[in-house]
Amino acid sequence: MADGFPDNRLPAHGTDADAVLARMGELRADDRDWKGGRVFSLVYSAGDAVQDLLRRASNLYSAENALNTMVFPSLGWMQHDIVTITAGLLGADRMTGGGAAEGTSEVRGYLTSGGTESLLQATKTARDWGRGQERPVERPNMVLATSAHAAFEKAAHYFDVESRRIAVGTDFRADPDTMADAIDDDTVMVVGSAPSYPQGVIDPIPTLAGLAAERGILCHVDACLGGFILPFLGQLGQVTKPWDLSVPGVTSISADLHKYGYASKGVSVVLYSSRDLARLQPFITSNWLGGLYGSPSMAGTRPAGPIAAGWAVLQYLGNDGYLRLAEDTWRAAATIRGAIDRAPGLAVRGDPDATVFAFGGSGPFEGATDAKAAVLSGGIDTFALGDHLADRGGWYFDRQSPPDSLHATVHAGHAAVADELAADITAVAAELAGSGAQASNRDTTYGTT
Repeated sequence: MADGFPDNRLPAHGTDADAVLARMGELRADDRDWKGGRVFSLVYSAGDAVQDLLRRASNLYSAENALNTMVFPSLGWMQHDIVTITAGLLGADRMTGGGAAEGTSEVRGYLTSGGTESLLQATKTARDWGRGQERPVERPNMVLATSAHAAFEKAAHYFDVESRRIAVGTDFRADPDTMADAIDDDTVMVVGSAPSYPQGVIDPIPTLAGLAAERGILCHVDACLGGFILPFLGQLGQVTKPWDLSVPGVTSISADLHKYGYASKGVSVVLYSSRDLARLQPFITSNWLGGLYGSPSMAGTRPAGPIAAGWAVLQYLGNDGYLRLAEDTWRAAATIRGAIDRAPGLAVRGDPDATVFAFGGSGPFEGATDAKAAVLSGGIDTFALGDHLADRGGWYFDRQSPPDSLHATVHAGHAAVADELAADITAVAAELAGSGAQASNRDTTYGTT
């Protein structure tokens, strides 16, 4: 939000539509070129045909409101289809019970506006679940690794749930033994990631879920990032680790359709392993003069366009389409990772399980106490690497720390440029090795206000 008042006020007179659109084109001049495959963050592209479908589907529902599906029953059907399809992909048909969900049968779920809202809702549900126990939890906490998404911190702040962050192991995965020590009588939920956003590794979900079941608490799997690619990488034999609702003790899971599901922003799904648990998410009241008010998620008014686009892309691509996109994505990620592995002075952080990973300088830099010492000792400064890749080919990677890393979210749209990026990584690493170059800008901002 801009400080103070804007320089411009509402125009006294309307402007021609073409002129308005032209001005919008001018405003976009400095936006990153995600369509050309240069951006490795925020946008997921499955090609022009899918983008055209998304626009057309969204336009069909540009005015409708998903607040009341009795008025727009088609939106109710589409929401139901999205939730049902997602549940099938995330192991609902392979559930064997266990933990807090034992004795229950049917998975239930809801759409949200994105991964952050899904994690907010899962945390609120866990809090309310704790309040409803025979010995109500008055000061609930959740136990999660330092690699778990920042949205859990927002949830903790909003819903007065203590966030107990536990350091990851040397492989960047959650450490179940240390997390077990942090659980007490006020713990309502344990969190695992599939995969984690920062380093793209899948946490040991069976161990975490088993720990939660043993303690009689909930276990949420944050698959917002991986929920719509891990099932297909599994079909391709590339990912074999268990991580979904089929793991005994997992009581809820979230997956973003607008990530590797290639839908429009923003539509995500949060699923619960039991009907009783799912009933804790919606808000219902009649304490006003307008009648019964109910909403399944944070928002009241909900844009229908993303729902329509999400439903459309699932129908359009089908299982074979998503398999093809997953295979393209896997090959692109393997090409890029191969260049990093071969380049002296560079390394991938940890051992990522899918197509998201972090990388940067290795060797002396990795063990140095600060960037300057690292460069002086002969290492490659990670953020200088990012600067040079941007200058050379217009490549954009988010920066994160600790440790200093460039973050690569590889999707199907990168298949066409993976070889070019690999060549640029090789060339830039050779230029920087022993050069002493250091980036002046060390900002690692991901979200902005």
